[in-house]
Amino acid sequence: MNIDEMRRTVAERAAALVEPGMQVGLGTGRTAALVVDAIARKKMKLVAVATSEATAQQARAGGIRLVALDEVRALDLCIDGADEFDPHLDLIKGLGGALLREKLVAQAAQRFVVIVDEEKRVRQLGEKAPLPVEVVPFGWTHTRERLRYLGLDPVLRERAGNPVLTDGGNYVLDCRAQVPIASLADAIKRTTGVVEHGLFLRMAHTVLVGTPSGLEELHRPRT
Repeated sequence: MNIDEMRRTVAERAAALVEPGMQVGLGTGRTAALVVDAIARKKMKLVAVATSEATAQQARAGGIRLVALDEVRALDLCIDGADEFDPHLDLIKGLGGALLREKLVAQAAQRFVVIVDEEKRVRQLGEKAPLPVEVVPFGWTHTRERLRYLGLDPVLRERAGNPVLTDGGNYVLDCRAQVPIASLADAIKRTTGVVEHGLFLRMAHTVLVGTPSGLEELHRPRT
């Protein structure tokens, strides 16, 4: 099974969790886009909240009814991808730039299902992917220095020589660290100028992993 087949497999499995009448959070990214397409093909009556403008545009084109997050008390289900996941089912997300909305939608869901391929599996978060940190543009260089003080190495995300803007109009600093990056989650969040970080800790209920031999389902133990 190649990478494209892995993504299709997990997308179809995730879409099968969606039932008529549900209120669903729709994620952002290549695999999440496959889920949106699969849900659209079902032609079900449901309500969805999109985690990015790109996902919203795709969902509307597929005939999926969208509402704002503030219009629902809670979501039945959120389906989204991840850039890394570790043995505890903790995640790094945000390489697509939608980390703030993704976290808001995931936290509003009664069940958060993550869809990934085998390449996203790591022993420790930060092993492969940098940690995206969304910051306000005003004084962003000062915010960068505060993050450096924490032991991070932040790099401004740019495209064609210009800062990449999130849907909220903010910048993204991609950060590496010499220490376990998940241990810095609280300190990063408390840093003035930081809007949100891409550490999704103790949030995922289920991770669907596409592997060369098929689908693997991982579940967070109930506490």
